Amino acid sequence: MLIVNSYEEFASHLGEELGRSEWLTIDQERINLFADATLDHQWIHTDPERAQSESPYKSTIAHGYLTLSILPYLWSQIIQVNNIKMLVNYGMDKMRFGQPVITGSRVRMATKLHNIQNLRGICKTEIAFTIEIEGQRKPALEGIASFLYYFNS
Repeated sequence: MLIVNSYEEFASHLGEELGRSEWLTIDQERINLFADATLDHQWIHTDPERAQSESPYKSTIAHGYLTLSILPYLWSQIIQVNNIKMLVNYGMDKMRFGQPVITGSRVRMATKLHNIQNLRGICKTEIAFTIEIEGQRKPALEGIASFLYYFNS
């Protein structure tokens, strides 16, 4: 895990791979809980029997936004930023879903520090990320996540 204590330390990693998270299994229970939270109960996600017979994947698949929503959890396994008052999710750019995550698959995140700026004492980072699927060449999701880190003075 990368440990960062200041803007200067963070900025010293510009252009570098920051790390990879652990693998996380995307099981049917997690998918069902996400469906309940988002009110998105489309059968391709929540009905294993129907998916077995009607889906081209012969299985249920994770919601694309479920794959996106685990980004903060996976990010927390890659980096520990100390001496901050708060962290704000600022935005997403160039986000593309490459292929579905079939239920039971394991995913992880690989990251690179794409850009960093000091905005009047607020550290804005742009993290290029890839959500990989174990055993697959094509990623589930790629993009750039922007975070604002408010370091203590």
